[in-house]
Amino acid sequence: MNREPGLMVMNEDARIAELMQKMLRKKLYVLLSKPLVAPEKLTSVLPAHLEYMIGLEKRGLVFASGPLSEPGAASAGCGWTVLRAKDVVEARAIAEAEPFFVHGLRRLKEWTVMEGTLGLRVNLSDQSVEVA
Repeated sequence: MNREPGLMVMNEDARIAELMQKMLRKKLYVLLSKPLVAPEKLTSVLPAHLEYMIGLEKRGLVFASGPLSEPGAASAGCGWTVLRAKDVVEARAIAEAEPFFVHGLRRLKEWTVMEGTLGLRVNLSDQSVEVA
C-alpha cells in the first residue's frame, strides 16, 4: 500500500490533536528535592520544612507531597510537593518561602497534567477516607 509521506504525517498530526483535544492541560507547580543530599543538611531544616508544609496544606495549597524512593528502599532525601498555585508568580512566592528551597535543596518546575484519574471514597459509618 503506497502512502505519501506528507499525508501520513498530516494524519498522525490530526490524530494526535484529536487525542489531546479534551485533555486537562492543568498547570501545577512542583517543588522537587535534589537527590543525594547529606542527611545532616536535611535534618537541620526538617522541622521548619514540615511546619511550612503543614501550613500550606491547611491553606489548601498542597495537592500532594512526600518522599520518593526506589521500590522497597528508604528515601534518600528525594521528594516532591505538588502545589496548587494560580500561576507561576504565586508558585515562586510559595517556593521562595519554603525552607528546603531557601537552603538550595529544592527547585521549582511547572507540570502540565494531561491525563489521569482521582478517586475518593468517604465511609460515613466509620469516618474513614480512601484515596485511589
